[in-house]
Amino acid sequence: MLSYQHAYHAGNLADLHKHALLASMLAYMVQKPKPLSYMETHAGRALYDLSDPAAIRTGEAEAGINRALREGWLPPDHPLAAALAATRAQHGDAAYPGSPLIARHFLRPDDRMDLAELHPAEAEALAAVMVGAQVHRQDGLVMANALCPPVPRRGLLLVDPSYEVKSDYRAIPAFIRKIARKWNVGTIALWYPLLSDARHMAMADEVAGMGALRHEVRFPALRPGHNMVGSGMIVVNPPFGLEDEAARLTAILAAI
Repeated sequence: MLSYQHAYHAGNLADLHKHALLASMLAYMVQKPKPLSYMETHAGRALYDLSDPAAIRTGEAEAGINRALREGWLPPDHPLAAALAATRAQHGDAAYPGSPLIARHFLRPDDRMDLAELHPAEAEALAAVMVGAQVHRQDGLVMANALCPPVPRRGLLLVDPSYEVKSDYRAIPAFIRKIARKWNVGTIALWYPLLSDARHMAMADEVAGMGALRHEVRFPALRPGHNMVGSGMIVVNPPFGLEDEAARLTAILAAI
């Protein structure tokens, strides 16, 4: 299935949670002079326009990044604030960076970036924005399995499916266990939605049981009957300081 398009959801509360953690990890990792590898299994189009009718119609960006900026959830020196400012300086005040563009803000010329995207239109848009990155039009789990362990060996893999294919919940724990075994120095970050029917729980419990950092935030459903009631991130080999950022996000999002 290739029906999911993130333009309807860009900048929502789940993006805010995921991207704040991702930017914090990368900002720390690039402090060391050694090169690193960055990979994504489900990259999307990398650049979103929050003035687009698709984004306005759902109201998710208004409840997410727009509210965060109005209310000062991101300090001016926060890594995500820096990536967002750089994106808007280049693409306009309504632009929002997806995770590939956030990563590009931090990566250096000798770092490597591999991005997978199966959706034809999304992959085309991704390649246009992420010039210089390796864009793979293939299943992201297949790509990551083929590339791991990458060169350079230091690095981060973001696993961020849409979960429109329900078998993802069953397949991902075995996939992450295999990658962690092949690439024992890699940071592996899994994002997942918190769902009112608890469909995510078995997967999250199994991955977190691998000795990883697990962070979940809950927020009100945006619409009556909306199944997503929060956002989760599990990180194998988390960089130093990530627990502090997780605690900060918990305090902010618990108050909304």
